[in-house]
Amino acid sequence: MSLAGSGAVCIWHDLTPEATDEFYQWHNREHMPERVGIPGFLRGRRYIAVAGSPTYFNLYEADSTEVLGGNDYLDRLNAPTEWTRRVVPSFRRVSRSICRVVYSEGVGQGGFMLTQRFEVAAAERPGALETMRSRLLPPLAERKGIAGVHLCVADEAISRIETAEKKARADATAVPGCIVLIEGTSEEDVRTAGELLAAEVRTLLGGSAPSIDTSIYQLQHARSKAP
Repeated sequence: MSLAGSGAVCIWHDLTPEATDEFYQWHNREHMPERVGIPGFLRGRRYIAVAGSPTYFNLYEADSTEVLGGNDYLDRLNAPTEWTRRVVPSFRRVSRSICRVVYSEGVGQGGFMLTQRFEVAAAERPGALETMRSRLLPPLAERKGIAGVHLCVADEAISRIETAEKKARADATAVPGCIVLIEGTSEEDVRTAGELLAAEVRTLLGGSAPSIDTSIYQLQHARSKAP
């Protein structure tokens, strides 16, 4: 497994322009240290878009989805700091999924991350996920410049829990159902892998082929659980 655990928080968002400087200070100095300090949280990463949108992608890796639906995390979400209450209303176009990692393979972390968000009908989901795990994703992990390939599936119940922090956002929060993350050493490497996978997913699902929302991001900041 290339990701640090079997649970993940995947968040995409824009910002109002005037909030950018304070967002960076808050996210680097308070928010990410706070998150990785929660028991069971292992690592946090923030990326900025180089192709597609929204502007930011944030990834938190945790031991399990049970951690992400547990009291330690929910207590934090329901008691936002004063700084958090000031910054979060500047978020726009938020998508956030609490995920179970169903596939993760690779040799490490990459400086570029391609994200794909799409929906698969409930009746087709088990078969589609199994085909992706067994046939479509493993070859991508072996491609030139690819450091990791991951498939995450949203836990709808946990993702939709209402918290004080969620209510502070100005916009409604979307919950993508299926998420593919491809990380590697260059924008071109992850783009090519993503294009190959998107074509295969559309073929796999045939007439019900989903709209695949694809963006590419570059790493800005990372923090692991460390003193």
